[in-house]
Amino acid sequence: MTDTNSSIDGAAQPRPNDLNAHVTSELINALNASRAAAEAQQLEMARERTRDHRWRTVSRMFFVAVPALVGLIYALAVTGVIGGDKQPRAEVVGVVRVNGEIGAEQEASAAKIIPALKRAFESPKTRAVVLSIDSPGGAPLEAERINDAIDLLKKKNPKPVYAVINSVGASAAYMIAMHADKVYAGRYSLVGSVGAIMSAWQADKAMERVGVSQRVYASGALKSMLNPFEPISSEADAKARALVQTVGKTFVTELKARRGTHLKPGVDYGTGEVWGGEEAHTLGLVDELGTLDQVVQASWGIDMHDFGPRRDDLGIFGPLVQRTASEMARLLTEEAQLRLR
Repeated sequence: MTDTNSSIDGAAQPRPNDLNAHVTSELINALNASRAAAEAQQLEMARERTRDHRWRTVSRMFFVAVPALVGLIYALAVTGVIGGDKQPRAEVVGVVRVNGEIGAEQEASAAKIIPALKRAFESPKTRAVVLSIDSPGGAPLEAERINDAIDLLKKKNPKPVYAVINSVGASAAYMIAMHADKVYAGRYSLVGSVGAIMSAWQADKAMERVGVSQRVYASGALKSMLNPFEPISSEADAKARALVQTVGKTFVTELKARRGTHLKPGVDYGTGEVWGGEEAHTLGLVDELGTLDQVVQASWGIDMHDFGPRRDDLGIFGPLVQRTASEMARLLTEEAQLRLR
């Protein structure tokens, strides 16, 4: 006798116990799948909360800590704690540096040197201002702006202004030096190069050899006079010579106006040549021989204070600020990547 049920046509039918077991198994599998899905959803929600928390933390650091750091740096800069502008507590000789080529985009630009001059002249502890010059020259107009600033600041804050030429003080650099009350140079300094120069490449013959030419449409005969790909005309050549002669003559006239009583008679100062320190002293281009330290100690006997200009206005805090900004950028990038996963 068996438990198998038979249908009318004789086919075997599932037993009740087997059917109950099958339903129970399917129900358990469904419950396990539902539980696994719920656990996976909870895990994903937990991860999302973690990512959101980290993102909020980084955002808070960025929008609170970074502005606070910038504000602190600004406050320290204003008070002179950083950036080399800390005001001296005792009387000093204020040093303003004219280093390198003089030009609008150079370290020795009017935009950088004039603020340094202003700080030096306006400091109540500055007894005198010394221009420490080490430059081959550059743009005359930049030198003119610096000279105008020296003359104006001296009227507002009367203080002695000395210029000390270090290795080189030539052309536009000497133009600045001669605006000082006294000019000094070392025995091995190079001084002078009074005059003007204009240069242009002439490549038209090389282009002709390779069969290349350039078409130029100019509104006047001299509009393209410095175009290196065109042969220079006699008219353009005469104009260029006249320009440099005019500028050079203006330089010599200003030299005589500034140092006329010191200059040696019968010397052509407009040749553009450079003299050594001792010869420059003999010719009257400099008043005395001496280095920066010698001049300051012999004239005032007090400490020097460097008023710049400087390349790093944040002083010793520059690397710290750079590292902080770099670290913040890295954290923000990582969190953004996490949120996109």
